Amino acid sequence: MSERLYSAVMRRDLEAEQALPGDAGRYVAGNGVRLVLSSALQSSGDQIVKPSTVLPWLLHALGAPAALIGLLVPIRESGSMLPQAFLTPLVVRVRRRTWVLVLGSVVQAVSVAAMALVAAVGSGTTAGVAIVGALAVFSLGRCLTSIASKDVQGRTVPKGERGQINGLGTMAAGVVAITLGLALRIFAGEDLSATQLAWLLALGAAFWVATAAVQAGIREPVEDGPTTGEDTDSPVGVLRLLRDDREFRSFVTTRSFLLVSALSPPFVVTLAATAGSSTLAGLGGFVIASGVASLIGGRIFGRAADRSSRVLMAATGAVASLVVLVLVALVSVPGFDGASTWGTVVLVTGYFLLTLLHTGVRVGRKTYVVDMAEGDLRTAYVAVSNTAMGVILLMVGGISSVLALASVTWALLFLAGLGLLGAVWGWRLPEVSRGR
Repeated sequence: MSERLYSAVMRRDLEAEQALPGDAGRYVAGNGVRLVLSSALQSSGDQIVKPSTVLPWLLHALGAPAALIGLLVPIRESGSMLPQAFLTPLVVRVRRRTWVLVLGSVVQAVSVAAMALVAAVGSGTTAGVAIVGALAVFSLGRCLTSIASKDVQGRTVPKGERGQINGLGTMAAGVVAITLGLALRIFAGEDLSATQLAWLLALGAAFWVATAAVQAGIREPVEDGPTTGEDTDSPVGVLRLLRDDREFRSFVTTRSFLLVSALSPPFVVTLAATAGSSTLAGLGGFVIASGVASLIGGRIFGRAADRSSRVLMAATGAVASLVVLVLVALVSVPGFDGASTWGTVVLVTGYFLLTLLHTGVRVGRKTYVVDMAEGDLRTAYVAVSNTAMGVILLMVGGISSVLALASVTWALLFLAGLGLLGAVWGWRLPEVSRGR
């Protein structure tokens, strides 16, 4: 069944599959299906535990101090990225990385279950602190899965199919996001109680339990001994890659500049509110918009990444910057009214295009980092790039937030400029994809 399903949705390269280490070529179809399914389940949970939407509503419903809400996004994003270079020496000692992946999913399941329990019985400051603490543990679990997932994919799926795997996972996440968004709007509206959110979080915990179960069935070839000459036995040795490896440093630089597609959408929402539009408001609406973008972009960008992940990153980053510039120009036209039909179309289209293009940037850079190295060197690349991005995300986010105090337009122009630089850097990266 896995062979039939995998062959129906994938452009396979049987020669590349047979070239995988050990007997991994025999299990590509089954492993591929499990990778897509686990990605969809994880993304389902992510929609439920979003620190920018669901968790702030939960803290508000519990009567927690507003100051705690400001900690949610930094803890979730930076907490899952910054420790990776320091955890890598421990991860590379585990020869079968699937178990690191499963452990990370179990940690996330337990953390979300703890949040659900707090939401059901807690209130006030104590409950808020408990939710933030559980989110910190959740971030460590995500840290482990982020390091190990690229290794598992690289060992079980050949070049030429990895982008499609990422794309299919993104499509599945889009379907889940649309379904969840519609359910929130139809059954819960915009007034969710703490009890309702507790049940929602319990469902999220169940998603991660299912994720761990699916991941445990992956047949991963075990690589004996170190698979790279690089020093991955200490955090210092891992971080030294950023200084000594020119091609890797160029990739991290490109990824840093391409934050335009990740950081611009919230400013577009602010721009919409400033211009008088309320069309984008509402938890369900945001989830639906991002879900449609993932559904459309996953398939297209997945195959494009297998042809050239470098070109995909550069092209989608450049177009995202152009979308931001056009949007700023239109909103700046005298007499623009965000509440009018024309204004609503401009703002909604701009938001949708940015989320769609961010799907391309994400699929491209995830495929690129898996294709650019093998073995423990790939583990180190993933960890160091994510640790660096944790720091850079805080810096770029801080600068854009300061600019937004003067005007949201200045923040958007700053991000668009970075995106154009990222496109130039991306074109200059070496080609690592199979190019079919």
